[in-house]
Amino acid sequence: MFDTVLVANRGEIAVRVIRTLRALGVRSVAVYSDADADARHVREADTAVRLGPPPAAESYLSVPALLDAARRTGAQAVHPGYGFLAENAAFARACAEAGLVFIGPSAEAIALMGDKIRAKETVRAAGVPVVPGAADPDLAETAREMGPPVLLKPSAGGGGKGMRLVRDLAVLDDEIAAARREARSSFGDDTLLVERWIDRPRHIEIQVLADTHGNVIHLGERECSLQRRHQKIIEEAPSVLLDPETRAAMGAAAVEAARSCGYVGAGTVEFIVPGGDPSQYYFMEMNTRLQVEHPVTELITGVDLVEWQLRVAAGEPLPFAQDDIRLDGWAIEARICAEDPSRGFLPSGGTVLALREPAGAGVRTDSGLSEGTEVSSLYDPMLSKVIVHAPDRPTALRKLRAALGELVTLGVPTNAGFLRRLLAHPDVVSGDLDTGLVERDAESLVPSGVPEEVYAAAALLRQFPPSSGEPAGWTDPFDARTGWRLGGTPAWTARPFRVPGHEPVPVRVRGTARSAELLLDGEGPAVTAALAPAAPGEFALRLDGAAHRFAVASSPEGLWLGRDGDSWHVLDHDPVAAALSGARHGGADTLAAPMPGTVTVVKVAVGDEVEAGQSLLVVEAMKMEHVISAPHAGTVSELDVTPGSTVAMDQILAVVTPRDEEDA
Repeated sequence: MFDTVLVANRGEIAVRVIRTLRALGVRSVAVYSDADADARHVREADTAVRLGPPPAAESYLSVPALLDAARRTGAQAVHPGYGFLAENAAFARACAEAGLVFIGPSAEAIALMGDKIRAKETVRAAGVPVVPGAADPDLAETAREMGPPVLLKPSAGGGGKGMRLVRDLAVLDDEIAAARREARSSFGDDTLLVERWIDRPRHIEIQVLADTHGNVIHLGERECSLQRRHQKIIEEAPSVLLDPETRAAMGAAAVEAARSCGYVGAGTVEFIVPGGDPSQYYFMEMNTRLQVEHPVTELITGVDLVEWQLRVAAGEPLPFAQDDIRLDGWAIEARICAEDPSRGFLPSGGTVLALREPAGAGVRTDSGLSEGTEVSSLYDPMLSKVIVHAPDRPTALRKLRAALGELVTLGVPTNAGFLRRLLAHPDVVSGDLDTGLVERDAESLVPSGVPEEVYAAAALLRQFPPSSGEPAGWTDPFDARTGWRLGGTPAWTARPFRVPGHEPVPVRVRGTARSAELLLDGEGPAVTAALAPAAPGEFALRLDGAAHRFAVASSPEGLWLGRDGDSWHVLDHDPVAAALSGARHGGADTLAAPMPGTVTVVKVAVGDEVEAGQSLLVVEAMKMEHVISAPHAGTVSELDVTPGSTVAMDQILAVVTPRDEEDA
């Protein structure tokens, strides 16, 4: 076994690899960019080395910097995690040339399976069925010949980045251009391929493990059909779709695919499966790395995949054969991402002000977070994963919903509440899954408004800030916030609030924290309310006879409230200032950044005439593009950004002056 291993990654996967290194008594070396100087993986490693400033090209994607860090710390091996350089053949080759063991397959296997075109040809020759398709330079022509729907995907990478489903060939050229940009940004290679899209498919993958002694086995399947924008969000093992015979057949096909490229280490063979006929499965690609969803396989097999990546890389043979693998119970994983479902799942960011992650029997959280973590738009939006293990699927579903309800990440909007509701969807509960389910029903899983109890709790907390106790002695009633006035009915105090993405709400309050009256819409009838501490960082609200419990954290602009996986940033709202700001910036004429990120494309200049809906700019955050379009026909009168500009959420990007009053 190695003495020292460098972890060439960040976030939750770096923390997870470090955990196994510590268990094996192996010294861990973390690397970090300037943006991650105080990150959790840096603090948990035995040694940490600065790589350089963001962007990733100068830090986590810098092969010279990583090799220098390994040399300076005496590392004998490099674990790439997933993402960044994990499937980069040049990096694996550079490690070998530097005398370092790359904890993964050979550079040749990575190159072969990383080229989706060659990969298909190779596994087809090994007898594995593949999806019909073609690649550059005949991409557009082939897509038109096959007819819609078709799926565009990068040849050089996975993880859903750069993938585009095209149902209308009129937008094919635009989609190809966008897919190339995302592929180039994510993988440094904009080569694409096109595949026939199978409607209502299921995405099932097989975990394989191979050593340097010729042994190759599989560890069962993972169901990964719950996806949004081609990105997995819920994964489980095993799959309700497969019977033992189909599982064995797909497992054997995965083993043959691994053998066909001389694979070594942990890898995943991904299949697309028609939901109506699981016996008709097709090879999609092979991920030559550890998968994000590897914990569900670990929990049902008892095999630590990171440990066996290390042992195989150190030359040890696998001590178990295929017949030794047993699947025990059911495991489900939820990916927690920095995104705001209430704003169309736009990437979010901010500082983690309060953090509570679920744990306990059968519950595991893999996380890169800690209180004070700054979540920026520089890197992938996934923050953590919550995984549960139970004797059966219904119990695992309930356990994961409960665990997500305990999760608190105040300061950064996440998808935890959305995932919790998704797990209760009737089709999810029944196991009737396909890769389009989430997109079809996402709107129904996002609450249309903010619960009134959120505003009630915010009003009481702002009116009566928590203190260490009641003041001793006499208190001047004019100093109290009860609304007391001489010889009259207590006065109302106005507390207007705004939650981003929603209209402002006026709230009026009077009384005390333990006995208050509220006008939740600024008018009657009044409701009774009381607020009391429940636990550190938590408060219990009783509103009109109903009880509610919230996690609470303060921000400079207001409060963060959270419960059941959801969170709300309740901002103090100044109607006068808002009206002046809207007038100053042109109101509906103004185009603001919908998320923190980087402007990658600017298609217009000041003075240009534009049509309603015309694409003007592209903002990218966390490898996701968002097109900014003209709200109406008119003239670009202001343009405050250029390609490469970093922007904050709601920052003004441009102003389009209407062509005439009717357009306005």
